[in-house]
This record gives sequence, structure tokens and C-alpha cells, in this order.
Amino acid sequence: MNAVIIALFILCILPLACAWTSGFYRHKQLGSVDNKEPRAQAAQLSGAGARAVAAQANSWEALGLFSAAVLAVFISGVPLDTIANLALAYSVLRIVYIPLYVGNLDAPRSLVFLAGFGICMYMFYLALSH
Repeated sequence: MNAVIIALFILCILPLACAWTSGFYRHKQLGSVDNKEPRAQAAQLSGAGARAVAAQANSWEALGLFSAAVLAVFISGVPLDTIANLALAYSVLRIVYIPLYVGNLDAPRSLVFLAGFGICMYMFYLALSH
């Protein structure tokens, strides 16, 4: 169970890491970080900065999907230790995903995304088949 909690913790931190990265690009591209209107300023970013903002949004979405998959496994009575390695693998994939996104490496990013999505779908399968 600890591995799943660690994975959830990591996945909660990743959107914040993306926000810090986009803050770096806001300062670099726009000269400052506007904390009063951060979303309006983020919309002005281009290139890697815009991709950092998109990676943040995707990280929140991925957290929701993974959390739902963990909840399904938990509710179905599958021991969380059964998905420990899957949870850690998903976390690693999401960590790798962010620099691929910011670096504009779309093909490997898509493969990493699909692998992570597959892990979540497999977790739903485990929940349904238990």
C-alpha cells in the first residue's frame, strides 16, 4: 500500500513542478511572473513555456485518471499491494512525460502517455475482474 500512496504523492507534486517550470519561462519570455493574473500571462507563452503549461494541465488530468483507477481497485477489494509495481511504473512514466512534453518530443511523449493510460486501464480491468 505504501507504494501506491507514494505514487499518488508524486503525481500530486508533478503539476506543481510544471507550474514552476512555466514560471521560469514566464520570467524568461515575458520579463516577470504575474502572480495577480497568472493564467492570462501563461496564455501569452509560446514554445517550451506554453508546453510546460499544457504539461501541467495534462498532469492534473492524469492524476484524476490514476486516482480513479486506484479507487476502483480499492473498492473492488483487490489488495493494493497487487498494483504496487504498476503504481510506481505509472509514476516513472509521468515523470518522464513532462520533459518530453516541454522538449517537444511528441512521438516518444505519446508512447509514454499510452503506456501510462494502459496501466490505468489494466487497473480498471483488475477491479472489474475481481
